[in-house]
Amino acid sequence: MSNKKLIILGIITVCMVSWAIVQAHFSNRTRSAMETSAHLIQGLDPSNIDTISLGTSDKAFTLKRDGNQFVVVNKDNYPAESAAINSFITSCMDIKVEGLFTDNPLNHKDLGVAEEDANSVIKFLTSDSELLVGIIIGKNKDQGSGTFVRVIPGDKVYVTLDRPWIKDDVMNYVNRNIITVDRQEIKSVTVSSSSETYKLKSGDDTEGVVIEDLPPGKKQKADDAKSVFTVLNNLRFEDVMKNPTADSGLTFNKEYICYLKDSTVYTLKIAKKDDKSYITCSTEFTDKTPVTKEQGVVESEEELKKKEAKLLAREKAQKMSARHKNWIYEIAEFDAKKLTKQLSELLEENKVETEKKIGF
Repeated sequence: MSNKKLIILGIITVCMVSWAIVQAHFSNRTRSAMETSAHLIQGLDPSNIDTISLGTSDKAFTLKRDGNQFVVVNKDNYPAESAAINSFITSCMDIKVEGLFTDNPLNHKDLGVAEEDANSVIKFLTSDSELLVGIIIGKNKDQGSGTFVRVIPGDKVYVTLDRPWIKDDVMNYVNRNIITVDRQEIKSVTVSSSSETYKLKSGDDTEGVVIEDLPPGKKQKADDAKSVFTVLNNLRFEDVMKNPTADSGLTFNKEYICYLKDSTVYTLKIAKKDDKSYITCSTEFTDKTPVTKEQGVVESEEELKKKEAKLLAREKAQKMSARHKNWIYEIAEFDAKKLTKQLSELLEENKVETEKKIGF
């Protein structure tokens, strides 16, 4: 074999050995990382959780089990969103950590894992208020993406593999949607106050909105009328409280009624206090005709679909009525303005009509 071939074989051999060393080093690092990482919480059975305490200082709130769901204690026991609760518990149980960082309580304050200094404090408790386990989330580590966390009871502090993103705003755990109505489902809308009442109807085209009994010499502002007509497209609340509330001091002196084509009627009563707007919401299915099936009569598929749609709409209205009947909602001001617009805000001068009258 020539010297040239021997040199080439030697180079190949060196490269292969080097690659094997790199692979082995990487494999050992991966195995080592896997062996030292573990779930922060182990052995927690979610079915044993009766109460969840979350947050710090004045932002802290409590979620408590009520039957097969949780409620927000700080919001007059308003129902919590099950999906949000499940996601939160799963996120906590999925937190992974490296090996022990310290178990000296003298280090807790500097690491932000003393309760009074923490970014977030989470406690899972039994029905007897016994602490199952808790997590105190402290400062982020200077290097890497980890965060200092402490499991309570206890003094052990760990560093997470990734920064835990815990939602600690109470509104993240409730369904803030009040009503969602497709514009195509709306038949008409009536807006009332102590001084006036006006009605908006669905126009001939798919997007059109018509003001009923348009005053002489006026024409409607299409966009303004449409904004009132479609305000229930995605109406959400900012806060919630029990109704009736004795000391609320609210006067519901304005009304917005939305009539759907399927006979569902949403009635919103609106109040204003201290630059904030509040509503109550009631739902009624006005078609009281029973849905029956005559013996021996073969119904068409179209007729069966109509009956099914009616039953579904009625059931939805009943659920909406039950959900909202005991609550007062604070809503955003931009939604409140749409619900309470005066007729004059939807109108402008019809210059063509005016010019005709004066002879132009």
